[in-house]
Amino acid sequence: MTATKWADVDEYLNALHIGADPVLDGAVAASVAAGLPPIAVAPNQGKLLHLLARMQHARSILEIGTLGGYSTIWLARALPRDGHLVTLEFDPRHAAVARENIARAGLTHTVEVRVGKAIDLLPQLEDDERRVPFDMVFIDADKKSIPEYFEWALKLSRPGTLIVVDNVIRAGNVVNADSTDADIQGIRRFNEMLVHEPRVIVTTLQTVGSKGYDGLAFVLVTS
Repeated sequence: MTATKWADVDEYLNALHIGADPVLDGAVAASVAAGLPPIAVAPNQGKLLHLLARMQHARSILEIGTLGGYSTIWLARALPRDGHLVTLEFDPRHAAVARENIARAGLTHTVEVRVGKAIDLLPQLEDDERRVPFDMVFIDADKKSIPEYFEWALKLSRPGTLIVVDNVIRAGNVVNADSTDADIQGIRRFNEMLVHEPRVIVTTLQTVGSKGYDGLAFVLVTS
């Protein structure tokens, strides 16, 4: 098996199960045109997030890491008309592209884009009774800070909240305890936190596809 084969299979499955979507395809095109890095979730991963949000009957979602808003749109589409999604983005340029994509998707009334360092924005949500506790949290930001983001996700959750964390395998490099990569060490610290966290149950899946070799962690808050 090769990366080309993985991508071919993704393309085949996406054509069957997702198909063309002018809004989502436009969000990708706008992000590329604006020079954003090509690190958004793949279409099948976006649909997975959408399905998980629907299975959660989510009314309130937190996303840490907006980029161009591609995953944001997938998640927001799963919400009821009175649902809310708060997404946090560090880069103002990325946030501007995301807001335009979200507007074209007709989701401005559902999605709030907040700009700044997530670690500074998260405490501001603690007393927001309209949105907190969140029913689902998607963490897809700088990996070195995942442990801190996860701590805040727990604070902003309830029993039954689902927390999904992206890019936790890093082409298998997560097994390298001696890595000098801050992102690898952040993921390893996150994994070690989970071992000692009695309020959650977790599983992590390796993934291959058009985005290469990586993985997702699924954390269910139980108490």
